[in-house]
Amino acid sequence: MSICVHLWLKIPFLAFALPLRNTSPVKITVTELTDKLLASYAQLGGINHLDGKNMPSKTAIAGITVDLLRLLFPGFFDEKPLHSSELKVETALLMDSVLGRLEDEVYKSLQYHNPEKLPARELRPLAHELTTTFLGRLPCIRELLQTDVEAAFNGDPAALSREEVIVAYPFVETIAVQRMAHKLYEKNVALIPRIMSEWAHSRTGMDLHPGAVIGSHFFIDHGTGCVLGETSTIGNHVKLYQGVGLVARSLSGGQALKGQKRHPTLEDRVTIYAGTTIVGGETVIGAGSTIGANVFLLHSVPPNSLVLSEDVRVKVIAKKDKEKPLEEVDFQI
Repeated sequence: MSICVHLWLKIPFLAFALPLRNTSPVKITVTELTDKLLASYAQLGGINHLDGKNMPSKTAIAGITVDLLRLLFPGFFDEKPLHSSELKVETALLMDSVLGRLEDEVYKSLQYHNPEKLPARELRPLAHELTTTFLGRLPCIRELLQTDVEAAFNGDPAALSREEVIVAYPFVETIAVQRMAHKLYEKNVALIPRIMSEWAHSRTGMDLHPGAVIGSHFFIDHGTGCVLGETSTIGNHVKLYQGVGLVARSLSGGQALKGQKRHPTLEDRVTIYAGTTIVGGETVIGAGSTIGANVFLLHSVPPNSLVLSEDVRVKVIAKKDKEKPLEEVDFQI
C-alpha cells in the first residue's frame, strides 16, 4: 500500500456520505452580466454619478495628502534621506507638484459645488487662489503641529523622542491631516477635506472631522476608535484616550440639523479617559476637568470637575468558586 493511500485511509470521512459530482458550469456571458449591472444603474440612480462634472479623485487626493505631509515634516515621510543642502530645491519641486495637482482637484470641487454661484470662467482662477492661500498656511499649521508633538512627547512616558512621536505615532498623521483639511473646510471647499480626513481615518482608526475646531497642544493617546464630530470645539492642552467620542445627541432630524452646533465643547486642559462618550452641542466640559473611563455624559460639567462612573462594579473571585450560581458569586459589571 502506498504512503498516500495509507494516509488517506486515516482521514475521517466528511459530512458527505457519497462523493459529489461535478456540476456543469453556469453558462452566463459577460454581456448578460453587464446588462444586469446596467439594469441596477437604471433602478438605483441615486448612487450613480454619470453625465456630470468630474468629481475630485480619491486616489489623487490620497497622493496629494502624502506629499503635504512631506512638506509639513521634511525628512520624516520621505523614502530617501533629505540633506539640508537639497532642502530648498526639493521643497520647491514638491510644492510646484502639489500646487498643480491640488488646484486641479479644487477646480473639480468648485464645479461640483459652487457656493457663490460664480460663472464657470471664474472657477479656475478661484481654484488657484484657494490652493495658493491654503499652501501659504502650511507654516502656521506646522506651528500648531509642533505643540501637538510636544504634548504627545511630554504626555507619554513610553515616547523615546520627539522624532519617534512624528514617525511612529498615528496620532501625528491624523491631526496633521485634520488641521490641513480644516483650512479647506473653512473655505467651503467641498468633498476634498472629508476625503482627506477619511483617508487618515482608514489608516489610523481615528475619525476627526475636518470641521472640528482644535486648539494647541492636543494629544490622543493610543487613539483607536476616537471620534470627533463636525461641530466639536476643543481648547488648548486637551488630552484624549482611545475610544473617546464627541457625538451628536440625535441625528433623527437629518439634514434639518445642518449648520447647528451638535457636538460638545471641551475647554482648556481637559483630560478624557478611554471609552467615554460625550453627547450634545450644548454640553460643555469646563476647563481643567477630568472625565474617567467609560462615562456616558449628556450634560455640562463645571470647571475642575472629576467625573466618574460609579454604577460599574467588578468583583474578583477565586477560580474554585466559578462554578457557583451567579447569585451566589454576586458577579456584576
